[in-house]
Amino acid sequence: MFKVVMPIKRKPGMSKSEFEAYYESNHRLIGEKYLRGYAHKYTRRYLHNLNDGSGVEQDDPEYDVLLEAWYPDEETFRAFLDSISTPEITDEITTDEEKLFDRTSMRMYLIDEHDSEIL
Repeated sequence: MFKVVMPIKRKPGMSKSEFEAYYESNHRLIGEKYLRGYAHKYTRRYLHNLNDGSGVEQDDPEYDVLLEAWYPDEETFRAFLDSISTPEITDEITTDEEKLFDRTSMRMYLIDEHDSEIL
């Protein structure tokens, strides 16, 4: 399994609720369209501050969402990247990203997971 994670910050001036609603009703569909046939799973994990009960307001998390995509292997991931590199697809993705993401904050990481069973 080959897992990629992208932490992403919302566009300045956009509320968290607007960001999440737009991502789930619009941008998610673009992701699903192009990931189909390559990725096994596409997850968005929205980050929110945990109220610690102290009454002190916490700063916003550094990122608003963690995008996660699982591929069967690195070769399939590379094939996916090649498949979206046409000018038409790149333009479609970029145009929509500019509506909701701070594109300067976008990063991509390969994840090497190690799970523990807690009994």
